[in-house]
Amino acid sequence: MIPFLKNNNWFVIKFIIAISILIPLGILTYEFIVLGNESVVFLANYPLAISIIIIVYYSIIIVSIIVWLISKLLALLTLKNEMRKIEILHLQSQVNPHFFFNMLNTVYGLVDQDTDKTKKLILKLSEVMRYSIYEGDKMTVTIEEEVNYIHNFIELQKIRYHKTIDVKFTTHIEKNISITPLMLIMLVENAFKHGVENLRENAYVHITLKVDDHKMIFEIENNFDESEPPQKEGIGLSNLKRRLKLVYPKMHELTIASHSGKYKAQLLIQL
Repeated sequence: MIPFLKNNNWFVIKFIIAISILIPLGILTYEFIVLGNESVVFLANYPLAISIIIIVYYSIIIVSIIVWLISKLLALLTLKNEMRKIEILHLQSQVNPHFFFNMLNTVYGLVDQDTDKTKKLILKLSEVMRYSIYEGDKMTVTIEEEVNYIHNFIELQKIRYHKTIDVKFTTHIEKNISITPLMLIMLVENAFKHGVENLRENAYVHITLKVDDHKMIFEIENNFDESEPPQKEGIGLSNLKRRLKLVYPKMHELTIASHSGKYKAQLLIQL
């Protein structure tokens, strides 16, 4: 019987529905045609045993429908949650691919010029790649881990660009919270890509991170060449906005402003 039920679920459901409809129709037909009643009170004057059987039957049907609906709802919620996790991990996997390609080109150019500098660069790059691969696969990391990753990223950028860059990264962390990984780095990478890269001199990137029991505020400001075409929203920024919407719905505020050769972004997350 069990294999039959498993393989013929839809047939069983249709059979139960048909029986559930035929029982009250049969009772009404019997009352009107056989007994000649002008009005019908459901199960009136029926033997107690039959009334109990019918009531129990419909009670089981109602409970079964409720259980079925709840199971389907839970399955839908589970599927939705799994799809959300998959999308978040997919977005995280898209972080920094062109940065690594650029750094490998830098390593290639330094191999014959400065061996010690190349070794330092490879070591630092391996730390950054390790974090991106292993920690980037997690749903959360500590803020201290993310800060350390940003420091390594900044060090690599200083080695990569052959010019003086005023980089300041100030942190004030009262609580070592957990956040989604590889999120803050998008704004840092944006500052170097669209600011430092196009400036010949006086380039700067100033970063401030504040964390307490109630909120996290991440601010970053950089200058840029106003003669360059206006900066458009790239994949990285779109990626960040989508991840914030998925992970911190109605708990975040991202503001971006550009004025007089200065670009400033602020991310606030309520904890």
